Amino acid sequence: MQVSIACTDHNLKRGNGDHSKQSASSPNVVNQARAKFRTVAIIARSFGSFAPRHISLKESTGKHTGMKYRNLGKSGLRVSCLGLGDTDISVCCVLTSRQVAEQLMTIAYENGVNLFDTAEVYAGGRRSSIVITTKLYWGGKAETERGLSRKHIIEGLKGSLQRMQLEYVDVVFANRPDSNTPMEEIVRAMTYVINQGMAMYWGTSRWTAMEIMEAYSVARQFNLIPPVCEQAEYHLFQREKVEVQLPELYHKIGVGAMTWSPLACGIISGKYENGIPECSRASMKSYQWLKEKIVSEDGRKQQAKLKELNHIAEKLVCTLPQLAVAWCLRNEGVSSVLLGTSNPEQLTENLGAIQVLPKMTSQVVSEIDHILGNRPYSKKDYRS
Repeated sequence: MQVSIACTDHNLKRGNGDHSKQSASSPNVVNQARAKFRTVAIIARSFGSFAPRHISLKESTGKHTGMKYRNLGKSGLRVSCLGLGDTDISVCCVLTSRQVAEQLMTIAYENGVNLFDTAEVYAGGRRSSIVITTKLYWGGKAETERGLSRKHIIEGLKGSLQRMQLEYVDVVFANRPDSNTPMEEIVRAMTYVINQGMAMYWGTSRWTAMEIMEAYSVARQFNLIPPVCEQAEYHLFQREKVEVQLPELYHKIGVGAMTWSPLACGIISGKYENGIPECSRASMKSYQWLKEKIVSEDGRKQQAKLKELNHIAEKLVCTLPQLAVAWCLRNEGVSSVLLGTSNPEQLTENLGAIQVLPKMTSQVVSEIDHILGNRPYSKKDYRS
């Protein structure tokens, strides 16, 4: 199981007493925050500050950029509806990975983004000023390793915090555990991390609805802390979980949705319309599965649908990627959409989706549904 960690503007203010004594909107605080971001590399699931205690730097920036902020599930965390996700820095980039990453972070930050989600596994294991994900596993194969999951988590988080020069982080996300790991062990470990002041909340990533519900039930049974958010894949061609399963969990237990891959690993970007370009993600050996998916029969059908969707984008005076991201944002059950990007130009384009959101009327959404032909039906639809 992989565990990723997140920190916020609130961390900066709490970690430095001088920050809390100044106005949150003053230029000095903004500059200090940016410098802190670059210096100690805290890009990794960065969440908004606690409302209504003070106005986040991101909230004030959002007034000028149009960025919207939503609560993460039913928790008190405020996140920008667009976040910076897995940055796929291609080997074809002229700049070094660190330079590109810092450019991406700066662009996102200055556009009101307060949610950063990058992991070292995404960048092929390279570690730089922005790579701060800790990989941990629930137990091992050896007899002596079993039952040590809690220790692995604690030591892993301590090491990450030490590298970031931070006392605590706001959220710990746990990737889907293996079937041999008892749910009670997972929830107890996460609760311990929070009770020790190493994190404020914990969430799940790629868990099934049944697993999330089980974690919640275990937490309630043993007076432990349940997860507040699930990270799930969501895009034009992947809808069932986010549009049917997670809304039910939100209303039942308050678990929110943070989604990733709004462009389906680049498939929706339009770059694969005429094949696999060089230096694209699908051209890399490690993404052979993506290439096979694109050239398959279903892949060709998807490309045909994207051509039709492009006509809608043209009518809305936006690009196809902007339309796709705005389509994800139109779902009010989604707290934030994580943008995966490889260069500053692409990030700037995708951030423009916030301007397209008001154009996503019911008529436009219906046109998109008609082209896709994959709208899932919830219990509410059946009742009506």
